[in-house]
Amino acid sequence: MPAWGQSLPLEDTHGEVAITGIGETTVSGPSGRHAKAMALEAVAAAIADAGLRPQDIDGLMVSAGIQEQLQPEDFHAHFATSQPLWFSTAGGAMIWAATCAHTAAMAMRAGKARHIVNVFAVDWASRRAAGTGTPGDWHAGEDMKARFELPFGWFPQPVYFATFARRYMHEFGLSGEQLAALPLTFRRHANRHPDAVMHRRELTLEGYLARPPLADPLRVEDCCLVSDGAAAWVMSPAAYAADMRHPQVLVAGVGHGQVQGAPYISQQPVITATPQTFAAPWAFAMADTDPAEVDVIAVYDCFSSTALMQIEDMGFCRKGEGGHFIQNERLYYQRHRRLGGIPCNTHGGLLSHSYLLGISHVVELVKQLRGTAVNQVESARTAAYAGFTADEGSTLILKRGDA
Repeated sequence: MPAWGQSLPLEDTHGEVAITGIGETTVSGPSGRHAKAMALEAVAAAIADAGLRPQDIDGLMVSAGIQEQLQPEDFHAHFATSQPLWFSTAGGAMIWAATCAHTAAMAMRAGKARHIVNVFAVDWASRRAAGTGTPGDWHAGEDMKARFELPFGWFPQPVYFATFARRYMHEFGLSGEQLAALPLTFRRHANRHPDAVMHRRELTLEGYLARPPLADPLRVEDCCLVSDGAAAWVMSPAAYAADMRHPQVLVAGVGHGQVQGAPYISQQPVITATPQTFAAPWAFAMADTDPAEVDVIAVYDCFSSTALMQIEDMGFCRKGEGGHFIQNERLYYQRHRRLGGIPCNTHGGLLSHSYLLGISHVVELVKQLRGTAVNQVESARTAAYAGFTADEGSTLILKRGDA
């Protein structure tokens, strides 16, 4: 095992939890909507999709420290319920969109909850338009970054990840045309998806290459959107899910990894790999499967180069071979596996669907395994999500109950 990071051990919860209901709001640019209102809308949709009532929900999971998220009192007031709610801030989006399933499984084992909602909402697009907040604010306000990184111009996030991308190109020979395969394919998926923010904005290779770099070698299309929206899902014990309205989508494996230098990106000793190096093997082992058996993936694509590195680090190709693996539309949802590649971010991802920090990625995978996705991968039975926070990574393996 490399010395620059570690897997964070998780107890085996294979097949104990199912995702039984999913819900989403409209995703958009500045809308004037408030994050909590959108969260409640997504939660209501997820509960209804599961065929449950609000009073059946006895657990709630959100993300800590990422904007203002839903609280138990908000749930009770909105749904006019009073049942006790097991509550955890180890949920929501990013890496927790994967690890929340393991946390929920442990709560179910302990008898603390039965039907648990995981939800995340963001109104950053509206806040940015109003001048009251952006995704870069945390970085600008963190003391070490403010004193050590900002004075040298190493800010904001596009500059961080452009540095990593350039180093990767130097070490492995990735071309600009190969890197373009990620934003081009994800945009093509979004163009087919009526709910995607970039649904009507087509992108060509010529148009991409004609763009001046935003932070060399990244162009604006290599960078995530800033959005308003929310998504949620209900997790239930697998035994209950067997009798619920949708085909079972079981949590087969969860992995969690961390690299040195956390949380300071400038201090990380390896910048051409991601924490997926340490998260993915644990998840695949728990799921008793391997990358060759996965039909569709959703990868946290805050930047195109980050998505590329995670695809490698999950084991879908060897390190340094990502450019070849993704080129020639090999991530497109209709691409046949015998030609290489794997369907990825079939809703458009953070680059072209919406910036909900990964929670909508998992919702998309549930749709794929149910067979109801807009860009449906034929006979999808196993799916994988890669979560990312720079210093931490997570992997979630989902399987149809009949897989």
